[in-house]
Amino acid sequence: MNWYIKVIKNYAVFSGRARRKEYWMFVLFNIIFAFVAVLLDNAFGTAMEDTSYGLIYSLYMLAVLIPSLAVSVRRLHDVGKSGWFILISLIPLIGTIWLLVLMVTDGQSGKNSYGANPKGTGKK
Repeated sequence: MNWYIKVIKNYAVFSGRARRKEYWMFVLFNIIFAFVAVLLDNAFGTAMEDTSYGLIYSLYMLAVLIPSLAVSVRRLHDVGKSGWFILISLIPLIGTIWLLVLMVTDGQSGKNSYGANPKGTGKK
């Protein structure tokens, strides 16, 4: 949960690096909270007729849009790629797979052009 809060506190920080653990813990808690938002939408009757989500889910997704982009860009910086590489996901299937591979790749050891190693050591 601390990793999720750290990302939210760095709401629009697109500079620097984010380690794998920070990124994937944010993704995990984001999925959990989105699922809870869908459940709340259905419980309160705010879900749209054609879908299972509604107002609560939409507001939550809007609230975490910028932090999600920011942590993704910082994660790409950790592997030595520009934040613009996030646009590679626009290529159907191949782009998404490539972005996933980049997100699970261990970050560059030591300092790179985007900052110091967030793990704090020069070792892998």
